[in-house]
Amino acid sequence: MSTAAATVSPPRTFRDVWLISAGHGLTHWYPATFYVLLPLIGKELGLSYTQIGFLMSAQHLAGALSNLPGGMIVDAIGKKGYLMAASLFWVGFPYALMSLTNSMWMLVICVMLVGIGNNLWHPAAIPTLAHQYPKRKGLVLSFHGMGGNIGEALAPLAAGTLLAWFTWREVVVINIVPGLVMATLILVLVGALATTRTPVSAKDKTDKKDGVNAGNDSKWNLRQYLHDLGTLMRDRTLMLICISGGFRTLTQVGLMVFLPVYLAYEQGYSTIAIGVCMTVLQVAGLVAGPIAGHVSDKVGRRQVVLSSMLLTGVTIIGMVFAGQSFLFIVFVALVGFFLYAMRPVMQAWAVENTPKRLAGTGVGLQFTILAIGGSIAPATFGLIADTWSVYTAFYFLAGTIIAANLLVLFIPKTGSPHAAGA
Repeated sequence: MSTAAATVSPPRTFRDVWLISAGHGLTHWYPATFYVLLPLIGKELGLSYTQIGFLMSAQHLAGALSNLPGGMIVDAIGKKGYLMAASLFWVGFPYALMSLTNSMWMLVICVMLVGIGNNLWHPAAIPTLAHQYPKRKGLVLSFHGMGGNIGEALAPLAAGTLLAWFTWREVVVINIVPGLVMATLILVLVGALATTRTPVSAKDKTDKKDGVNAGNDSKWNLRQYLHDLGTLMRDRTLMLICISGGFRTLTQVGLMVFLPVYLAYEQGYSTIAIGVCMTVLQVAGLVAGPIAGHVSDKVGRRQVVLSSMLLTGVTIIGMVFAGQSFLFIVFVALVGFFLYAMRPVMQAWAVENTPKRLAGTGVGLQFTILAIGGSIAPATFGLIADTWSVYTAFYFLAGTIIAANLLVLFIPKTGSPHAAGA
């Protein structure tokens, strides 16, 4: 009896959830601010749709190349709190450098630096939350995602308001302040969190799913790591979840980059009106995340993802047809709701299909594929918009989310032993 009692951990508070979610909000704050500034930057530098698309594709490509190394660093070092603080600083600082840029290629370098820093966050934060709250993965990861939605919702309003008094170059300098403050809070309050590598449990030691070997101790070994990485990449369930998520990210990034540009160039919206539209998109996603996360914990990930993806495609088409009417805002909200509802669910689904000691690598692999999808979206959208029309490009985005839905149908329905082990 005493032994059993000794193994029972006291109930965890949600303090770390709120802090990490707030930090996640800042990693999304900066890109969301940049999306509002992008039409002004594009006009000043004379950028076409294709050039704007290439610029943002470069950022996501840098993220794709840095995700797996980031996951390896997290699994090897294990100091997740410190890595999260470093990521926050790394995301914010390059935006301040943008105030000195006078050419597209200088902007490309800055946004690529952002892509590298931003993708160190997820391999550190997501496994930390998922493994601290194993029975509530969907819910806590939805709170983490909600933090990102809050950052993306407030940033356009803040940027649109600041632009009434300052130039875009002054705004990017002012914008570094919240990131520095939050990085300091994470460093002080969460810095000691998960400062060691995840120890190998008895379950992990005997877990031979698809050849993944947890080893006999928690010592990090490069050769074993590379072997296990190859095994992860051959895991059909995990890879289908990741690739489907890549198509979803393609849709999201295409909307986030070009919806503000479309509203400014085609509809003649003011910067404040654009900020309001982007905030509506994010507020809807903020509401959807916890609902979808909780429901997926109860009824399963597959059902939530399938329905969300289908409805996202339908509402994107409705948004295009709505034009300048009031229904446009309604459809923007619906797109945000269904598009962001599935994000924490897919993250939890991927974590459940990854061995614990490779949690950072699993998230890094997932976000590598997401970043590849994100890197394809802007350049492809820009080319379609310049060649045919911006409306045709929006239909392309609706098609990508439908393709993501079809891939989910091929994901095996059998449960993961790693989910049970967690």
